[in-house]
Amino acid sequence: MAANNLDKSIVSLQREMEDIAAEMRDLIRSMPPHDLLGYLYSRYLFKAMAGGVEEGGDQEFDGPCDLINENQFLLEYVHAVLASDVEPADTKFDEALCTQLFQLARKLLARAMDFAIATSVDSKNGAFGPDTREIEYRAKANWVLLRGNRYQVLEGEFYRYVLTPHEDVLHEVYGVGAAEIAEGFQDMADAMRSGHVAAMAEMMKQFEAAQAFSQEQNRPLEDVVDELKDSGALNLKAASHAMEDMFRGGVSNVSRHTELPELLLSDLAYQRGEETEFFAAGDLSGTPYRTLPARKKPLIQLENGYYAIDPCSMRDAGYRTLLYNLLQRKPDYKELFKERQKAMSEAAFADILAFQLPDATVLNEVYYKDPKTKQWCENDTLILLDDVLFLVEAKAGAAATIASPALDFGRHAQSVKDLVIKAYQQCERFFNYLNSADEVTLYHLVDGEYKECGRVRRADYRLMIPIGLTVESFSPFSAFCKELPDIEPLLGKHAFISLSIDDLFVLKRFLSTPGQFVHYMEVRQTVAGTRRAHLFDEFDHLGAYLTKNRFDQDLVDQLKGNDLVLWDRMSEVIDKCFEGPDWEGEPLPSQTFPDELLRLLKAIGTTRSPGWLSAEGRIRDLGEEGRDEFAQSLHELRLTLPERSFRYFVLSKDNLPIFLWLQRHGTDVDWQTVNDKASAASLAFDLANPIGLLIDVSPDGQYHSAETFSVSVPAAQTAENKHVYEDARQMKERGRRVGNQRPTKRARPVKRKKIGRNELCPCGSGKKYKKCHGR
Repeated sequence: MAANNLDKSIVSLQREMEDIAAEMRDLIRSMPPHDLLGYLYSRYLFKAMAGGVEEGGDQEFDGPCDLINENQFLLEYVHAVLASDVEPADTKFDEALCTQLFQLARKLLARAMDFAIATSVDSKNGAFGPDTREIEYRAKANWVLLRGNRYQVLEGEFYRYVLTPHEDVLHEVYGVGAAEIAEGFQDMADAMRSGHVAAMAEMMKQFEAAQAFSQEQNRPLEDVVDELKDSGALNLKAASHAMEDMFRGGVSNVSRHTELPELLLSDLAYQRGEETEFFAAGDLSGTPYRTLPARKKPLIQLENGYYAIDPCSMRDAGYRTLLYNLLQRKPDYKELFKERQKAMSEAAFADILAFQLPDATVLNEVYYKDPKTKQWCENDTLILLDDVLFLVEAKAGAAATIASPALDFGRHAQSVKDLVIKAYQQCERFFNYLNSADEVTLYHLVDGEYKECGRVRRADYRLMIPIGLTVESFSPFSAFCKELPDIEPLLGKHAFISLSIDDLFVLKRFLSTPGQFVHYMEVRQTVAGTRRAHLFDEFDHLGAYLTKNRFDQDLVDQLKGNDLVLWDRMSEVIDKCFEGPDWEGEPLPSQTFPDELLRLLKAIGTTRSPGWLSAEGRIRDLGEEGRDEFAQSLHELRLTLPERSFRYFVLSKDNLPIFLWLQRHGTDVDWQTVNDKASAASLAFDLANPIGLLIDVSPDGQYHSAETFSVSVPAAQTAENKHVYEDARQMKERGRRVGNQRPTKRARPVKRKKIGRNELCPCGSGKKYKKCHGR
């Protein structure tokens, strides 16, 4: 009986969505497209200026639907109708019909979310075992809700990178290369983002010019209109374009706002009435569970140019459509295209993050013989940096199918398997190989022969991070993949992370030093292995790291006694950095460190002796209280160096201690004494797995180097080490360590105050602000 009621509810929801969609279609096609676009864009602008509060009492919908911007949803529907219907003979703009259109859109979104729940609740087993129901719901909900989860100011950077491998063919087909196309997509995004502001400024400029002419003539403005047109004082073309941008949707006219060639624009665009599938008869006709046309071709051709009506489709839809048409126009390029895409995606991680991976050993297309199958296997990219190993498996294809999950969830499930599970399985096979012997041999395939290119010892690596990399964003599946039943930490402890090239461009901005990046990835990997702790995408993870530091510990604490922990909107600190017109000149948020620690971290990162990333990680683990205490101890002991050539103490935090030896710059190091003192401190304070850090520092605070070294902890007292045990006893009595209490897990709150250009950058790079994040 319950099943029958659910089936009836699903049918009822489907019919209601179809009826609402049909009504929206009639309203949209009854109005002139330019007037409708002008109204939607102006409404969007005024609503943003008012902080999201509208006059007239429009009620915002509750629940998941308030995650979506209703204007963006409507713009995608306007695109769908224009692509599906030829222009009627008679159209008339009516603001009352626009109000009705918004009400219908809200209702359609609400019913779509109800449909996602109703059609997923009985999916108890399937492609993802017992988690199929939740994954299917998420796929459907995000299909409806997710629009434009990108930073538009980075469109050009993305396109320039991913199109560069096809430079010669782009020139041959379209007459322009990757740089010009990337600039065009960025111009497109900028026009949508700030076009209204530019239009208002232009209108004000022309108005002031008209007033100046009127004053020169000493006559009222209305009396000199005809003369004004002929005088040249007024730029009529600029004024006309500004009016069009303000009130007739001209900000989306890419023919005017970009230099992209006509042929390329036509490949990205629908003609009026060209699309035949979205409103075709059948299940879910015209609803958000069909594939909206903007996800196939993001532009529409109107009588005076090509329009990017939906501003949120240009990254993924534009990229896919461009490459598809490139191959349609040059089919003999297909095989070389695949090779170039593969090479680009496999090199992307090490290429984009080159500054974060200094002196790293990067091995592409690594081969080895599987001990079980005796077959040769290949992995994409192996990166070895100090005691950290990254294994990157890249997928050069589209990140997700554009088929609706409501009509074909199987294709979505297969997409997840192809992009996540296959990459995971390739990483798993390699990690098993690493675990098969103390040392394993790696090969390159050269002219059909396998030639040794290196050897790797698993024991040399403190962190081993397997990564699946896609070209396009794969949110939310990239963050959610840890819940898939087939995904478990490799070798029982190395969690798998899914990233995209999109993500890398953002990560490199906010994690500007190797120590920052590796520490973030360490925390990120811990979260990736923590089931039932959910953040939406990589930018939520990054925001949580910048504001809370070891946010993985917060999640674990919150999971105690709870089945699920969901953190929302953690990316806001990241989002704000890309909002303003001067976004490139604004300081980026970062965790705050005392200046003393910044200088030490710079010295560690400059010296880069073996184990330096582990030492940095232990320091970066500290919360606000621990950082302040550590910096104070460094400061106080450094000031005593004029009287003594060395000082030492222990930083102990969560059983990850560091023995620190401060040596006055210009004096000789007695390594026997250093090693004895480090061993004694380990005994005195019962230190497990300590790291030694010898700091060459001047009393005035100049850190010349910071060299890591191994600390030997005696297993038993002997005649040779008796003096070490005696020293340990005395140390225990004196107590010379800091951080022995567990400090707060949180870093200081993110600060965005203005920073002097010649001050140290707060990111910890050790550079002046003007040469780092102030660029």
